Amino acid sequence: MIIDTESHRVEYKLKLTDNLEKEVIAFLNYHEGGVVFIGIDKNGTIIGCQNPDAIQLAIKDKLKHNISPSCLGLFDVILEKIDNKNIVKVVVASGRETPYYIKKNGMSPKGCYIRIGSSSEPMNQTMIEDLFARRVRNSLSKIRSPRQDLTFAQLKIYYEEKGLKLNDQFTSNLELLTQEGDYNYVAYLMADSNGTSIKVAKYAGKDKIDLIENNEYGYCSLIKATKQVLAKLEVENKTAALITSTTRKEQPLWNKVALREAVINAIVHNDYTTENPPVFEIFSDRIEITSTGGLSTIKNLEDFFAGYSKPTSRELMRIYKDLELVEHLGSGLNRILKVYDKNSFLIKENYMRNVFYSNKTQLQQDGGVDGGVNGGVNGGVNELIVFIQNSPGLRANQISDGLQVPLRTMQRWLKQLKDDGKIEFKGSSKTGGYVAKSNDAT
Repeated sequence: MIIDTESHRVEYKLKLTDNLEKEVIAFLNYHEGGVVFIGIDKNGTIIGCQNPDAIQLAIKDKLKHNISPSCLGLFDVILEKIDNKNIVKVVVASGRETPYYIKKNGMSPKGCYIRIGSSSEPMNQTMIEDLFARRVRNSLSKIRSPRQDLTFAQLKIYYEEKGLKLNDQFTSNLELLTQEGDYNYVAYLMADSNGTSIKVAKYAGKDKIDLIENNEYGYCSLIKATKQVLAKLEVENKTAALITSTTRKEQPLWNKVALREAVINAIVHNDYTTENPPVFEIFSDRIEITSTGGLSTIKNLEDFFAGYSKPTSRELMRIYKDLELVEHLGSGLNRILKVYDKNSFLIKENYMRNVFYSNKTQLQQDGGVDGGVNGGVNGGVNELIVFIQNSPGLRANQISDGLQVPLRTMQRWLKQLKDDGKIEFKGSSKTGGYVAKSNDAT
C-alpha cells in the first residue's frame, strides 16, 4: 500500500535512525509542527517496523535527552496499524522556546533546523539569533513560585491512580523547578495549596443581572480543580427533550465531548502569567468559557483552527497527558469543531471565549417543547396540546416533570394556553388537571 508523499508537515522514515532529532527539531521550530512516521519509506510505501514497543521507548529517550530546550509535553509517540502493519507515529507541536537545537551541536547551524518544503534544513546564524531574540521569556517554568513551602500530596495521588509513581526526583522530572532550583509557577499551580481559583457562575437569564449561583474551585492542585469543574458542569449539563405526538428526542444541553475538551483547553492553555484563571459562566441559553491569552498567545488563527497545537505551557500539557486528561496534541480542537463551528470561538487580543448555545435553545428555534426557561410557548404550542390530549387530567407539576420543563415556565405556558382558550382546568385544585378543549369549544 502506498500513501501520500512527504510534505511540509509529514516526514517518512523506513526505520529509526540517528537523525530523528533533526527532523523533530525542524518541526518544533516550524510554526505548524509536523508528524514523523517510522515504518514508511520515502515513496510512501507501508513497510512496517519490528519491535514497535522498543522503538517507542527509544524515541522518547532520544527526544528527552538530546534536544534543548526541553521538548517534553510537545510530542506524542503513537503506535498505529496501517495495512495491518505496525507504524510508529511521532506527532510534534510547534514550540514556543525557539530555536530548538541538538544539545551536542549547540545553538548553531549544525544544531538548529527548520522545515522547508518536505525537507529539514539547517538554519543560518541570522535566523538563529532572530528566533532567540524573540524567544518566550515569561514561560511558567521560569517564573519563581510566590510560595516555596509547597506540598504535592494531591498530585501524587492522581499519578498513582494512573499506575504511575512519582519518585524523589519528580520535581526535576516534571520540570517544577527554576534553573536556580526554586519551585516555579507550574509547581505553584500543581501544589496542594495555592492562590488560584476557578469560578463557575450561573445566571437566571441571558445576561449577568441575576446571579443565582457562584462556585469557586481551587486553592488546591490545578488537577483537582479541573476535575471539580468537570464534575460541576456534568451536573449542569442536563437533558433537553423534544416531545411530539410520536417521538421524544433527548440530548444534553451541550455536547459532552466538546464541552469537556473546551474545559480542558481553557484550563491547560490559559495564560497564568496574567494571574487570571479561566471563568465558566452558565446562562439560560448558553455556556461561556473564557480563558486569558487570545491572540497574544495564539498568534495565527489559521494555524489554530487547522489544529496545529502550540501549547501555552508544555509543562502543564505534559502533566495533563500523563494523567490522561488530554489525549493527542491538537485533538481537542478537532472534537469541538465537529459539533460547534468557528463562530463559537470569540478570540480577542488578550482572551478567548467559547460560546456554546444549549440544545434546548435550538429545539425551541426548531419549534419543539423542551426544558427552556424563556417563558414563551412559541412554536411548541401544538406539541404541548398533544401531550395534554394524550395525558389529560395532569396538574402543572406533573406536566412539568413529563416534559422536563421548569415548573414556573410550565405555569406560564399553561396560563397562556388557557387564556387563548386552548386548554382548561377541570376538577378541584387538589385532584383536578388540565384538559384540551375541543375545536367546538374554541
